[in-house]
Amino acid sequence: MYGERVTSVDRPATAPDPHPESHPHGQPESGPQGEAHAYAYAGQPSHAEAHAHAGPHAPTGAPGAPGAPGAPGAPWPGGHPAAYQPVEADRFTRMVMRLHARAPRWAVPLAALGCVGVGIAYALVSDPTRSDPDAAPTCLLKLTTGLDCPGCGGTRALWYVLHGDLPAAARHHFLFVFALPFLAWLFVAWAGNRAFGWKLPEVQFSPKVVGMFLAAWAVFSVARNLPWAPFTSLYV
Repeated sequence: MYGERVTSVDRPATAPDPHPESHPHGQPESGPQGEAHAYAYAGQPSHAEAHAHAGPHAPTGAPGAPGAPGAPGAPWPGGHPAAYQPVEADRFTRMVMRLHARAPRWAVPLAALGCVGVGIAYALVSDPTRSDPDAAPTCLLKLTTGLDCPGCGGTRALWYVLHGDLPAAARHHFLFVFALPFLAWLFVAWAGNRAFGWKLPEVQFSPKVVGMFLAAWAVFSVARNLPWAPFTSLYV
């Protein structure tokens, strides 16, 4: 007992085998692959084999199982997820879309030209420059507050432009006279390219330019209502 290596108080250590049996595949590796070899050598399936065999037999409703909603390649029940249901157009929208698809390409420019013609005809027939000084203004803001709105004087400016009196037109609405050539060219280029296939260059305004114009319009709308000279000359 004194010459033996003792590992427990009850039994002596087992003597090492002088002829150990070698592993059929060499020394077992460490890690998952070595664990799989160890299980296979012991006659038991490895964890990877167990998961591979358990996959096809997993219930179809389980999360991640083949065919379950949300699994890769699995179709959504009903054809579309709830957040992406196609919206069906109403009857009026379908009618407008059918008319737009069947209408010739010159129909929309012609309709826009008709609207412009109606505005010009109204300015010529009504003659806003000869209105009664005591007549109530047609602008709601001016009727209720006595202040010029951003568009006040535009109809009179158009009337003066049609009669070739640009100074009087600018006196009633300077920004309208300034923007009129750009608006006319935009309409002609758009209508000509769409209706007749012309290749007229269309003016492209950057957001910065549009913002600067709107800011100038706001300053003009405030300045024309100031009760001091020379701003009183802008009041219409």
